[in-house]
Amino acid sequence: MARRDRTRPRHGRLTVRVLFDTHALLRALHQPTALSRTAQEVIGSAENLVCVSLVPLWECAIKSSIGKLDLPADFFEAIPKAGYGVLQIESPHITADLGLPMHRRGPCDRLLVAQAQTSGLVLGTRDPQIAKYDVRTLLA
Repeated sequence: MARRDRTRPRHGRLTVRVLFDTHALLRALHQPTALSRTAQEVIGSAENLVCVSLVPLWECAIKSSIGKLDLPADFFEAIPKAGYGVLQIESPHITADLGLPMHRRGPCDRLLVAQAQTSGLVLGTRDPQIAKYDVRTLLA
């Protein structure tokens, strides 16, 4: 059963370590008002750690190169400017991916779940299928 993140304010502020999926990342950088109110609060607080995996960056690059996604010219430069950390893909992430049930067949989604699990991060997503995994999520 999936664990939903029940982030509670601590002295009026949130303390969250979040990993955004591709759609959440695109919204956060270029349409932040399209994010949920909680996700907007998370990215708006300097106390929170917002991470971006290489997975959605790679996915965006592929989709852009085949004409399925129109990326803003400053897309990749906007990530460090927004203060987001970049999470590398490491062997423990791949090993964790091997043990995941096949709720999703897409390699990007599965690897993001594995990264969130092994790195102790909340996965920011709107994908209802992700809730089938044992990973904390934040509605993005």
